[in-house]
Amino acid sequence: MKLSDNWDKIEAVDRMQQYIVQHFQQEITLADLAKAAAYSPWQALRAFSELTGKTPFAYLRDVRLSDAAKKLRDTSMNVLDIALSETFGSHEGFTKAFSRKFGLQPSQYRKQTPPIPLFQYHPVSHYYRMVEGGSTNMNSNIVFTQVIERPERKLLLKRGVKATEYFAYCEEVGCDVWGELESMKGGLYESIGVWLPPSMRKPGTSEYCQGMEYPMDAEPAVPDGYDMMTLPACKYLVFQGEPYDDDQFMEAIDTVMNAIDRYDPARYGWAWAPESGPRFQLEPRGARGYIEARPVQERALVDL
Repeated sequence: MKLSDNWDKIEAVDRMQQYIVQHFQQEITLADLAKAAAYSPWQALRAFSELTGKTPFAYLRDVRLSDAAKKLRDTSMNVLDIALSETFGSHEGFTKAFSRKFGLQPSQYRKQTPPIPLFQYHPVSHYYRMVEGGSTNMNSNIVFTQVIERPERKLLLKRGVKATEYFAYCEEVGCDVWGELESMKGGLYESIGVWLPPSMRKPGTSEYCQGMEYPMDAEPAVPDGYDMMTLPACKYLVFQGEPYDDDQFMEAIDTVMNAIDRYDPARYGWAWAPESGPRFQLEPRGARGYIEARPVQERALVDL
């Protein structure tokens, strides 16, 4: 599918996805989704299934089950109350759906909290813009910078094979890693995508990976297929773009990456320090802008 030839359909599915994410704790009908899409009910159902690979109601169930998993992990609500809060009619129906989706019962997940693939919201338009390189011009191109410090810490990560960016990584290991990381307890911050320097890669593994940072005294379980490594204390120069609308997704990322390419840290007393730690990105969210960080050290130290 070419973005330019099917943009109306892509935007319609975007609107349905957004409607589901914003109203998932309410009853949602096909008529509601059709109204959001400005399509007939039949057109809405067909377009959504074609572009996302699942029906809107399977998508809605994934959203609700992931929200339920977070409540099981983070609250003391009983299972029935969680089921009802996610519009499931009974404890039994919720348990059956949860077990089918995640491979264990809600009570088991609450006790063990193993990694499970939580729902991650990605408008379909993001995929087509990334694949085809399309973008919509933003009104301005302001990028904010600040220096932060990361302590010595652990990084739980899942390595790829040859990937140097997100989509290649998804093709190698699947697109559920970010959701799995977000389901785990005890992380220092949110999940990150990282570009590992050569010294932190294992032979035959990828530059780009996804992971979660933990305190040095944490002892999280290392799931099958994951790896644990220690990262040294490091300073980072963080670049943050302006908030953006979904149709500005590619432009927002390009704006920040171009700003990084043009940035001369020496003018401000810093130098790039690529072996000090991995470059990282946070999950792109329009409400906060695209965020990426590169390791740096003070210029005076480099000159010694």
